[in-house]
Parts: sequence; C-alpha cells; structure tokens
Amino acid sequence: MTASTETGREPGRARVDRWRTKAEVLAEVRRRPGLTRVELARRLALSSATVTETVTRLREAGWICEHRAPVQGRGRPTTTLLPAPDGPRVVAVDVRHEDWRVGLAGLDGHVTDVVSERHDRDPQHVAAALRTVVGEVAAGHRTVAVGLAAPAPVSDDGLVRATELAWDAVDLAPITAALDAGCGPDPVALRVGNDATLAGVAEARTGAAAGAATAVFLTVEVGLGGALLLDGRPHLGAHGQAGEYGHLPFGDPARPCSCGARGCWGPEVDGRALARYLGEPEPDDPRSYAVAVLERAAGGDAAAADAVCRVAAVLARGVAGLVHVHDPDVVVLGGLARGLRAAPGFDEAYVRGLMAFRRAQPVPVLDAVHGDDGALHGAAALALDHATSPEGLADSCGPA
Repeated sequence: MTASTETGREPGRARVDRWRTKAEVLAEVRRRPGLTRVELARRLALSSATVTETVTRLREAGWICEHRAPVQGRGRPTTTLLPAPDGPRVVAVDVRHEDWRVGLAGLDGHVTDVVSERHDRDPQHVAAALRTVVGEVAAGHRTVAVGLAAPAPVSDDGLVRATELAWDAVDLAPITAALDAGCGPDPVALRVGNDATLAGVAEARTGAAAGAATAVFLTVEVGLGGALLLDGRPHLGAHGQAGEYGHLPFGDPARPCSCGARGCWGPEVDGRALARYLGEPEPDDPRSYAVAVLERAAGGDAAAADAVCRVAAVLARGVAGLVHVHDPDVVVLGGLARGLRAAPGFDEAYVRGLMAFRRAQPVPVLDAVHGDDGALHGAAALALDHATSPEGLADSCGPA
C-alpha cells in the first residue's frame, strides 16, 4: 500500500502541480498588489477563463480579494486583485543575541502584533518560550507557516549552530507544535534562515536594494553577516551557509574568533573592537555596548569618536573588497553598520580601498531602509515564499 493511499492523498507531484498556476498568480499579487485581471492575464500569458478559475479558487481559499477597477474605454469591466485583509497568516520570528521578537504577517508581508522579550541564551529555554508566544500570537488566525531568523549559520536540515550564543545544532522545529494548520495531521511548516541573509532579502524586496540585479547586504550586530542578493534572492551556496562575510580573514590573524578560525573580520567591526580601542574590558553584550559608544561619540566624547572612526575604516576597507569580488549595483548596510558608515573617514577609506578604475563612480553604499526590523521582515518573506509556493498551497489548501 502506498503512502498516498494510506493518507487518502493523491500522489505528491500531481497534488502539487495543481497549484502551480495559482502560486504564480499569488506571486504577482505579492509583487504588484492592485493589478487587474487583464494585467494578470497578460503578464502570465493566461486565458481569461484560466484567470477566472484561478482567482476564484484563491478567493475561496482566503488569499485574495477583488475590487472593481475603474472602467476605461469600452472594454468589459475588470477587478483589481489585493491580499485579503483577513486571509491566512504567517508568523515571523527574529531571534537575536539578547532577545527575540515575534509578529504576524499576511500576504502583503506587513508585520504586525509584534511582541518581544529578552532571553537567557539557553536554547531549550528559548525554544520553550517561543513555542508559547508563537501560539499566542497566532491564536485566532489561520496560520500556514512560520519563518525564523537566527543569528547563526543554518544548515540544510534547519539546525541552528550559533557560535556567539554557544548553541550547537539546535533544533527549533518544536516551536510550531502549538499551532493548528487546520488542514490535517501535518504540522505548520517552519522555515529557518540566517538573520543577516533574511535582512538582506527584506532590503532586496522592499528596501534600499529593491530593483537591483546584484546587491551586497552587510549588517553589524555581534560580529558581521550579510548576503549576496541576485534579482532579489539570496545566494545560499552549496549547503545553505553562504554569506558568512564576518569570517573573511580581514582581521588580526593572531586573534581567535568564536567560530574556531583566526583573523575574522566580524570581531574587528563590532562592540568588541570598540572596547579594545578604548582600552576597556570585552563587553558581555557587544551590541548594547557598541550602541552606547556610538552615542558617546555623537555626544562629543573624543576617545569614543576615535574608536568609532578606526572601526569604521576597517568596515569600509572590507566593503571595498566585496565590491571587487561581487561587482554589485549597490551595497546596503544594516544594524550598527549604519552608525559606522556615518563616521568621519568612512567614505575616504572606502574609496581608497577601491581599484583605481572604480573611484570615479564608486558603487553606492546605502543605509538599510528596514533598520532593526529587517530580519523580522525577511522572516515573514521566507514564510510567505513557502506558504504561497505550489507545495505550500497544496499542504494548506488541500485539493485544487
């Protein structure tokens, strides 16, 4: 007896294939909310009958709603397609070094109902707390996926190895146990991504890198992370772990990093580097310490300002190196890197680090639009990408 017979389902491929056109339509509505049926048919080369059938099914599934479009000329009236305000939801989770945040998003990707709490860095405690709060945030909504941003490399199997948190192969899948998918015995899908990568996705979709064919995103929190974005999608590498820019050997080769290597770039551009330049002990909370030093520098503290300028120069030279490697349209800086970019000397160090032929028109370096919310928005996008895929729709909506 086959698995499909045992579960009462048709074979997986056929079940998924029935949702492919509907997934393409949802992707267009996400990219261009308010487009008309006529525009949709033209963009996807669909017949009017297929558009009618597909839109009707997605409206019945709760994903989209329609509003009558203004009549233009003698053509038949059409409607505009928008995310349904009371449609399915995804939960977005951002686990940071000091706290976590959890919010809710619909098809439009806008994250609301955000709650946050500090954690003690114990992975079991964090998982237990998130299981409770994810269930509370999702209560009363049809939840179809959870996206989680983690401050760590993420393996293909979803395990999180957070060296800065001393986590080794932590499985966060149980946090969805309190959710009811409402579509049978299968659990709500959990998708996990690196926080810097997901913040880069947010910038590529709706932020400073929107529309760029090739973009580099970098963020400084505790260490440095980032992503190479190609047409809005992150390059993840062979095992899903690309973008660990903070572990490039741009630092002191004698200085050990918590990752196990020496000379990593990340410890040269965060709060630990600022403390070294100031002759102060290594902080327990490098991010909060860095925020305080940046505030001191802005307030006229000469020693703090000097430390910030020295760290900013290290960051700028590394950015120049990545421009040489990736030849991007734009570089976007998030997290504490925005404050370092504003320091005197950053622009000079960046341009001096560029090859001569690039200096007349250097690749622009911009501040992230989403700020500290980038990873949370990226986690929502990750969950929505799955939930609106043919596989996700087949799991959450049943027969097409």
